[in-house]
Amino acid sequence: MDSDRERREAELRRDAELSRTAGSSPGLRGTEEHRVQRLSEEATRQAARRGTREALDEKEQEQQGGGGLYGSRIDASHIVGAAIAELVGTFILVFGGTAVAVAAILARPTAGPAYDSLAVALAFGLALVAVVAAVGHVSGAHVNPAVTLGMAAARKFPWNYAPIYVGAQMVGAVLAALATWLTFGGPGRSEAKLAATYPAQGVGDLQAFVVEILITFILVFVVMAVATDERAPAAIAPIVVGFALAVGVFIAGPVTGGSVNPARSLGPMIVAGDLTSVWLYVLGPIIGGALGALLYDRFMAQTEAQARASPRRST
Repeated sequence: MDSDRERREAELRRDAELSRTAGSSPGLRGTEEHRVQRLSEEATRQAARRGTREALDEKEQEQQGGGGLYGSRIDASHIVGAAIAELVGTFILVFGGTAVAVAAILARPTAGPAYDSLAVALAFGLALVAVVAAVGHVSGAHVNPAVTLGMAAARKFPWNYAPIYVGAQMVGAVLAALATWLTFGGPGRSEAKLAATYPAQGVGDLQAFVVEILITFILVFVVMAVATDERAPAAIAPIVVGFALAVGVFIAGPVTGGSVNPARSLGPMIVAGDLTSVWLYVLGPIIGGALGALLYDRFMAQTEAQARASPRRST
């Protein structure tokens, strides 16, 4: 009897245990499903917050005007300082280059023989290296309407600030031409035309126009590559951009005078009072700059999606 009773009690306890287990399984499954659902909702909310934050950042960047070059920040609160930097930078570039060019034209000796065409290209290149290193972080050191308008065409610079930049560059170039005139006196203006650029003898305007397009394409393409793409080492940008300008002057110096920059041509032309073939020194660099900027931006630049997916390169 006792053994039968114990056996039945054991069976009842076993059945009760099975019932509890069976009854608890739906609850556990429900709890697990609730946890998964809660995690999924949390992940969705986080993704929504990230998307909202990115949208707000993009909107703020649009309202502020976006970034410049070489770490500069161009917005309403910085535009005055940036414009002054462009004026001073263009003055240094044009004065440094045209003064050496006038000295070469007048065959003025220094410590040794007079300057030659090699000195002119190097003077412009070295001056640009110094300017980019000095004010690149302030204004981007465009110091060239072709760079400003090319970057604006590629949406790397706000259009509403482009007239301010171009105006500052033109003022800087005119002041530089006046400084060159002051440095070399009457002969610098009457004989050397303050190193204003004109097509060489036997070179037609159309040929000079195409050459100016080509050399400015080289300069602005290089600027876009080293100054707007985070994959490029930022520290070498001033040297590379200066070399690109020197190459352009080396190529076109014997043909067009190697302008590569509407301000560099217009400043000396205005002060010298001779606007011969001025159109090609304005349109040629602007077209070449726009082509160089758009080509790099459309086909070689790192996209925003790629930038977010890959870690930023330290320099």
